[in-house]
Amino acid sequence: MPTRNCHQLKPRRFLNEQVVIDGNGTKILSRRFKNRETEILTLMGDVAGLPGGTEVSWTTDLNHGGTGLLQSLLGSHKQPLHYISGRAIHHASGAYRGEAKTDAKDAVIIADQARIRRDVNLMRQPEEVTVELRLFSARREDLVHDRTRAVNRLRALMAHYFPSLEAAFNYATTRGPLVLLTKYQTPAAIRRMGERRLATWLKSQDCWKSATLAAVAVSAANEQTAVVTGEAAAARIVSRYAHDLLRIRDELAEVEAEMDTALKDNQLAAPLMTVPGFGPRLAADFLAAVGTDLAAFESPDRLASFAGLAPVPRDSGKISGNHHRPRRYDRRLLNACFQAAFIAARTCPASKSFYERKRREGKSHKQALIALARRRINVIWAIFRDQTTFDPTAIPGESASQADRTSTLRRRPGEHSWLSAS
Repeated sequence: MPTRNCHQLKPRRFLNEQVVIDGNGTKILSRRFKNRETEILTLMGDVAGLPGGTEVSWTTDLNHGGTGLLQSLLGSHKQPLHYISGRAIHHASGAYRGEAKTDAKDAVIIADQARIRRDVNLMRQPEEVTVELRLFSARREDLVHDRTRAVNRLRALMAHYFPSLEAAFNYATTRGPLVLLTKYQTPAAIRRMGERRLATWLKSQDCWKSATLAAVAVSAANEQTAVVTGEAAAARIVSRYAHDLLRIRDELAEVEAEMDTALKDNQLAAPLMTVPGFGPRLAADFLAAVGTDLAAFESPDRLASFAGLAPVPRDSGKISGNHHRPRRYDRRLLNACFQAAFIAARTCPASKSFYERKRREGKSHKQALIALARRRINVIWAIFRDQTTFDPTAIPGESASQADRTSTLRRRPGEHSWLSAS
């Protein structure tokens, strides 16, 4: 008789709650264990020694953030690990006895749901290149957020005591102004340095267009002779923010170089980047979410649902056609698809034609872009399936203008053009 084994991880205390139930729903084992290799292996041995232990299905409500070791150990021993979302467990908990919420009760619910449900997803061991892309993509996103936060605070401080210099440069994307602020942050300090000496110093720091940068800085300093209260302390903090932004800039370049290297090892990267709108950054986000094994999605519709591009009906009674975005989807994948569609709507004739048709039908800008992103999922799926590249003139017997309006690549019998459906 098969058993179902489930655990719930508590990262704060590094403890898991594990429950084993048999095919009839009877609990035959319940205990806690630490997220350590020796304890997991011991637990696997104990479970294997239970009645029916040769047929075990493991289930968790976590798909990241603590399941890496467990998934690797189970995979090395040919033990399947399934996933049930925390939202599904939360809604199912109302059907079980008691109102208390404990780890043990949650583990029982997860195990029992895994026993009776037929839509439990199997967690596949990702390839090394996919894991690398996920880590690099997540780190890059963190660095971009840190850069935005630091730039906003730096500009807020400078707008308080030195508004002329704050408005003179773009501190988010250019290196020279940040190098300037590491040493000279006040009008008086810049005036004392002078334009010629400041340009010489900036050139020694490998700043691009050092003469122009020095001239703009000195001009901003000459506009202000007043000393604002708290200027000295604000200048020291601005210098620290400038150092932080330079460090973030360097690390961001390193992470992006590592992402480019990982993309070269991904067999789907080159075909994906032939689709208009997908450059290295958006391609990395896309492949970090879907990996290299599209068998997990079964169809382009499943992939669109995973990306949050397939609307979910919310009908009741006589009300029909009420659709909304699903609550369970990969937000990074949705952002990659949406941003790529936004770029393609301006640069690709076929995408632009589809976008404009949706706008003529009364769709808003956002709705038209989401519709375009959904149709492009079909294109990407066909490209991955056929191991081909994007070609807007791939259908023989049509003129170039007709091909732009009706299709973007060759299709198998029974498949519809991604531009033909609304």
